[in-house]
Order: sequence, then C-alpha cells, then structure tokens
Amino acid sequence: MTDLLNMGESAPLADRMRPRTLEEFIGQEHLVGSGRLLRRAIEADRLTSSIFFGPPGCGKTTLASIIAGATKAAFVQLNAVTSGVSDVRDVLKSAQERRTLYGQPTYLLLDECHRWSKAQSDSILPAIERGTIRFIGSTTENPMIAMTPAIVSRCRVFQFQALTDGHVITAMRRALSDRERGYGALNVLVDEDALRHIARIAGGDTRAALGAIELAVLTTPAGADGVICIDMAVAEESIQKPMMRCDESLYYDMLSAFCKSLRGSDSDAALAWFARLIYAGVDPRIITRRIVAHASEDVGLANPTAMLQAQAAAADLEMLGMPEARLPIAQAIIAVCESPKSNAVCAAVDAAMADAEKGGFGPVPVHLRDTHYQGHERIGSGEGYKFPHDYPNHWVRQEYMPPEVRGRKYYRPTEMGHEATILKNHQVREGRK
Repeated sequence: MTDLLNMGESAPLADRMRPRTLEEFIGQEHLVGSGRLLRRAIEADRLTSSIFFGPPGCGKTTLASIIAGATKAAFVQLNAVTSGVSDVRDVLKSAQERRTLYGQPTYLLLDECHRWSKAQSDSILPAIERGTIRFIGSTTENPMIAMTPAIVSRCRVFQFQALTDGHVITAMRRALSDRERGYGALNVLVDEDALRHIARIAGGDTRAALGAIELAVLTTPAGADGVICIDMAVAEESIQKPMMRCDESLYYDMLSAFCKSLRGSDSDAALAWFARLIYAGVDPRIITRRIVAHASEDVGLANPTAMLQAQAAAADLEMLGMPEARLPIAQAIIAVCESPKSNAVCAAVDAAMADAEKGGFGPVPVHLRDTHYQGHERIGSGEGYKFPHDYPNHWVRQEYMPPEVRGRKYYRPTEMGHEATILKNHQVREGRK
C-alpha cells in the first residue's frame, strides 16, 4: 500500500503516461502515420512553424513534447494565459544568441495560443520570418477564427482529430500494465465494460480517461486476495458526466448544423443539434430566432403556419422559460422541418434589395402618390389610381412597380404547398387582358 500512496503523491497518471516517442504516440494517423508529412518533418528535424489545432486530450502537447525530445534544437514552452510580451522578448533574445553562437535553432511551444492578443502575436512575427524561432502553437479553437491572420499565414496548420474509444482504451491499458509509470506493479483488474464506459464518457479525451482510472485505482481498496477490482459501478463514479465544450468555433459549427438540418427537412437531426446546443449552454433565444428566420427563409408561403409556430415558440420561451419551453420549441422545429420548402420569399426580397442598392431613384408615379391630405387633387396626386375593391374579384390590372425596375419579377412562387395556389392565381391574372 505504501507504493500506491507514493504513486498518488507523484505527478498525475496522465502526465506520467505521456508518450515519449512517435512509436508510443496514439492516434492522429493522418498526421504522424508512416510516411506522413508531419512525421517526416519531425524525424528529419525540419519542422517549420506550425499550429496544432484540435479538441482537448487528443495529443497536441504530447506531440510537441515528443518533438522536444527528438530534436537537436532548443525547446522552450510558454502558456499564452500566463506569459506576456516581456517573456517572449527573453525567449527571442536567447534564441538569437543560440543561433548566432552555436547555429542551434529554437522551438517555441505556446499552449492556448488563441489567447494571445494581436500585440503579443505581432511580437514574434519578425522572429518567425527570420527563422530565429520555430513556432508551435497549440489550441483547441479554430485558428482561422480565433487567431490573427498574420501569424496563421506564416504557419502550417495541422488539424488533430478526437481520439476514438479504441485509442482511449489502448491508453488506459498501457497505464494499467506499465510497471514504471503506471499501475503495472499493482494487481489491478478492470472489467471490459468499465473500460468501454470510461472511454465513451471521456469522448476522445485521454487525459480525462486516465484521470478516471487513477481515481478508481487510488480510491478502491484491494480485496482479501490483494486484487483491486474496477467494475462498472466504480467506473461510473470515477468519471463525470461529460461537459460539452463550446468555444466560439464549435458554437458556430453546431448552429450551422442546426440551421442546415432545418433547411434539409431532417427533424431528427435538427432536434439532436438543438439538444446539444442547449446542453452546451447556448441561449435558447438564439435558437428561436433562427427558427423564425428559417420559417421565412426556407418555408415561406409554402406553409404560412410555420411562421406562426416559430413565433409562438419564441413567445412561449419568454413566458415559460426553460426547461418547459423546450416542448413548443421542439414543436416549431418539427413544423419547420416537415413543411414543404420554398426560398421564393428570400430570393424575392434579396433581388429587390439588390435593385434598391443600385440607386437611380425617380419620383413615385402620380397614381401611386399619397392622397391623405387636403388639396392633393390640385397637384394631381393619386390621379388615375384604380381602387381594386371596385373591380371583380377585388383585382384590376395596374402598374405598381417603380419605373426604374418595371417588368422585373421578384417573387416567383413555386409549386410547393400553399405556393401552388399562389402560382395558379398569378397565372390566372397574367392571362387576363
């Protein structure tokens, strides 16, 4: 038991089990598999400035530490949260001295690099361009959005993928069998179901999975036979319910997926993305605004009641709040998804706006001018106007368009849903003399 306590007082299991070589590295075969560009660059010690971008626990910092161990260059690590411009200046000064005196390059690993301001990012641009340092930025956020374009343009971006459950299980088994850094010196027996459960809940984050294994081993007493048994009950207690990260990039990606599911008439997918957005803590008012917008943008007059459903959901959210409002919101989502689709309203207003932006406006035609004031007849306002309700079917042929765009057709009803009736009415009117 003394050895076990000593282990608990040392570095966390996830740090102790961090792979030290490319052969030990788990996952990211598309980047470091045999013959891949990144692997070749690391093995040849020719890696140029790069950004490692991907979800937590997928190996970004681990790969950087492997590079540090494999390279003949100096290796300096900073964290963007705690370091400032002065820290960078010290690193650049030392890097320049190494390069001048010994011809030795310097790698600068910057964790959480998206946290740097523009001024901090600009401070290393000349050093990157001159080759004074080889920059490696590590971030969980999309660098195309979260980082300054100047530094991204000078780096090669490598996108890391979330590890599979199989990868995570491999990492846990290594930790359980490794006698030097893991729990191989102890008699630990873990049920396969427990391993699979931890891997599934970890969601590709090996750090979270190894943390759960560490907690399970350190808090589970050995039986009379000296065996530490980790079953499903222990596994469920050792790893938390997953909390969905929702940085700016993921937020927009999930919202995009939700909107495209509405447009694509997939109720199940739209509800799935709605649930994930809510679980991630997104303001439900953002979601109802998108539902209202899509009720016009993608459904329009093909089903006018879709707009009523969307507006009712938005109102119910304000009146009921969450979680009760999840029901009317889900109903509006399904209503928009299952409605016949038409973007005729969206296309019509976009075309009208485009013409309006061209300018060149002339006066309003006389027969359309305002007549709600005394003396209008003295200047001819309204002269020649035909009042539609004085004619059969409350319609009369008359020119309403501004002269500059006369003959333009903005709204072109489709044959979907209620718009088929509108289309028929248009055809009837166009056939009249």
